[in-house]
Amino acid sequence: MIVGLLTLDLHIPEANSLKSKRLVIKSLIDRVKNKFNVSISEVDAQNLWQRSVIGIAYVANETKIINQVFEKIRTLVLNTHSVEIINSTMEML
Repeated sequence: MIVGLLTLDLHIPEANSLKSKRLVIKSLIDRVKNKFNVSISEVDAQNLWQRSVIGIAYVANETKIINQVFEKIRTLVLNTHSVEIINSTMEML
C-alpha cells in the first residue's frame, strides 16, 4: 500500500473577503473530491483572503497510479480560472 500526499499552495486573485475565498475553495474541493475520490481539505492559510493551502491524500497499490491521479488534479486546478497554483509538492509514504 502506498499513500500519496499532494499539497497545493493556491492564490485566489479575485477573492476580496474570506467569504468569497471560501466559496471558490469549497467549489474546487467538491469537484476534486467527487471526480477523483480522494481525501482533500484546506490545511493552512484559512484566515488569508487570497491564499489557501490544500492537502490531498490518495492510496493505491502503485506509485504510477498516484502520479496519474495527482497530475489530473493539477490539470483540473490549472484549468480553474479563479485559482492559480503558487507551489505544488508531492510525497509518497
